[in-house]
Amino acid sequence: MKKDTSLDGLFRPRSVAVVGASRQPGGIGHEVVRNLVMGGFQGPVYPVNPRAEVVHSIRCHPDLASIPGEVDLVVIVVPAPAVEGVMRQAAKIGARGAVIVSAGFRETGVDGRAREERVLSVARKAGIRVIGPNCMGILNTEPGVALNASFAAETPIPGRVAFVSQSGALGEAILSRAKSRELGLRMFASVGNRADVGAHDLLAYWEHDPEVRVILLYLESFGDPEAFRIVAERLRGKKPIVAIKSGRSLAGRRAAGSHTGSVSGEDRVVETFLRQCGVLRVQSMPELFDTAQALLSQPRPDGPEVAVVTNAGGPGILATDALVGTGLTLCEFQTKTRKRLEKILPPEASVQNPVDLIASADALRYRKALRAVVADPKVSSLLVLFVSPIMIDAAAVARAIVEETRAKSMPVVACLMGRLGEKEGMGILRAAGIPVFEFPEEAALTLSNLVRQSERAARKSGRRPRIRVDATRARRILAAAKVSEDGWIQTKSVFRLLEHYGIPMATTMQATTPRGAAQAARKLGYPVCLKALSSALVHKSEHGGVVTGITSEEEILEQAHRILTALKPQYPDIALEIQAMAPGHRELLLGFRRDESFGPVFAVGFGGVAVEVLRDVAVRVAPLFENEPKLMLDSLRGAPLLGAFRGAPPVDRRIVEQSLLRLARLADDLPRIRELEINPFIADRPGGRTLGVDARARINLEQQ
Repeated sequence: MKKDTSLDGLFRPRSVAVVGASRQPGGIGHEVVRNLVMGGFQGPVYPVNPRAEVVHSIRCHPDLASIPGEVDLVVIVVPAPAVEGVMRQAAKIGARGAVIVSAGFRETGVDGRAREERVLSVARKAGIRVIGPNCMGILNTEPGVALNASFAAETPIPGRVAFVSQSGALGEAILSRAKSRELGLRMFASVGNRADVGAHDLLAYWEHDPEVRVILLYLESFGDPEAFRIVAERLRGKKPIVAIKSGRSLAGRRAAGSHTGSVSGEDRVVETFLRQCGVLRVQSMPELFDTAQALLSQPRPDGPEVAVVTNAGGPGILATDALVGTGLTLCEFQTKTRKRLEKILPPEASVQNPVDLIASADALRYRKALRAVVADPKVSSLLVLFVSPIMIDAAAVARAIVEETRAKSMPVVACLMGRLGEKEGMGILRAAGIPVFEFPEEAALTLSNLVRQSERAARKSGRRPRIRVDATRARRILAAAKVSEDGWIQTKSVFRLLEHYGIPMATTMQATTPRGAAQAARKLGYPVCLKALSSALVHKSEHGGVVTGITSEEEILEQAHRILTALKPQYPDIALEIQAMAPGHRELLLGFRRDESFGPVFAVGFGGVAVEVLRDVAVRVAPLFENEPKLMLDSLRGAPLLGAFRGAPPVDRRIVEQSLLRLARLADDLPRIRELEINPFIADRPGGRTLGVDARARINLEQQ
């Protein structure tokens, strides 16, 4: 793919003008000019302020039009109402990029949103790419550019990390932390309101920059999830993307009308979306930096098997618990590895994993033990712990760790505890690129993230399935369906829609009287299931509206009368639904709902009336590729129940997986449907009759 140069006017400008440059120390306009000059920007800097002659010993210009040379990048630091006029001037002089530091736009309400749209309209017509508004600015440490077009107090050291922050205030802390951690940055962007340039634009821009090795994101929301997904997929396996996404709480989320909505909340959708894109999500800023440094310096693990070498039992136990808690496993050494360790170590030491060298272990013992452990082909990664006793040379131990692991293509992390020699030992390890931590839990989490990232990089997206359906007839059914005031579709129409998409549904008949229910049961054949039917009745079982296993006419007459009598006052349109009992033995849920940001979100899991209690449901964000349903079923906690279990046969997973793919096709073809759920979808043995026995769907009443 051709290199993306669309943002060169922002990150590689030949000249920069700062509109709103100030002579007042501490003012934003003053700091932006200072950072450009002191940062060593390689082109001319033009301060613009009609009330000043000089800023930072540089001649000031009254407006953009009076600047004698060409201007590529305009940094705007003026009150919000004046920004549109400045943007029009920038368009006239042929600027290619604009960083709008000014606040007072979309974040302030309706008037601010309208102001932002006017500014963006001017920029688009002129072909100007915009960062912001309401941002901290951008940086590029590339030697031939040296651009610091921000008001940050810290200038980062050059490096191989690119960073996007949606928060300007947090951006300041990010730059400070990166410098203190000696994490070098290639480029940084505080995108603010993302009126134009968003995370996906920056990912595409950095895709072909060979100096960008790792991309970090701080996000509060997604501007264009589909555009983000496309470019993130291209970067999978090439450049790791690590994200921290704020807003994990579900408080304030709209109450969902179906089980599917209740088990696929907003943050779970974000988590799923990022995982599908190959992006590694972390939970804190320290974890973000730890992971970035490890990704830069360490090879990728080829599996989750970890070896631990320690000189203290307690930290070894903590490390073991932490590793297992993050999903990793302690590998079992080969016999020859244990025999080598037995020859090296004193009798009271442990040759099992974790290897406990005991407190008297010096650099030589560490060296010999590490040589044996890293030679074991079962070891995918290594965690070395050292608690510094008074009589042991910590620096010598650190050199032994470096030298014995240098030639091995596995990730190595270390944990140094104790004050004696700790600083020197840490320095030796870090200089060799080995991440060093104070506590085992931090080291374990970083190793886990390396494994997760490696798995995501290797995962293939798969292909879109080819499915034959009768979409034309389905649209006619949807157009003619009876719909309740809040958008729920008549159950009969939902069944017909699903059948036209090849999803197997139980044969169903309807009646309005007990006698009619009995007649339907005779036609279907006993045993049957009796259900209440009303456009306003969503969860039937909660109202006593579901009776299964009816085996006689006497029983169905009695139950039909009970249901009609009990529910008629609350649901005037109450009717009855009669089905032959499904022969399967596992109740599942299949469904989707449309997320406002991400589109269709699909769910599959264990269903029935206990779905919200069990909450064993896997979710995926559209598009749903051929391999996704299998991965979803495999990820369920109860996945073993889908196989042969205690005398019960396995379920026909192929039918379940195909039905989920067909449901995804329905979601594509019928965008008016906001949510649809089949629950229960009763799975039978292979070759049996897997059937959906209940379904509900709701449409968007505003969409015609």
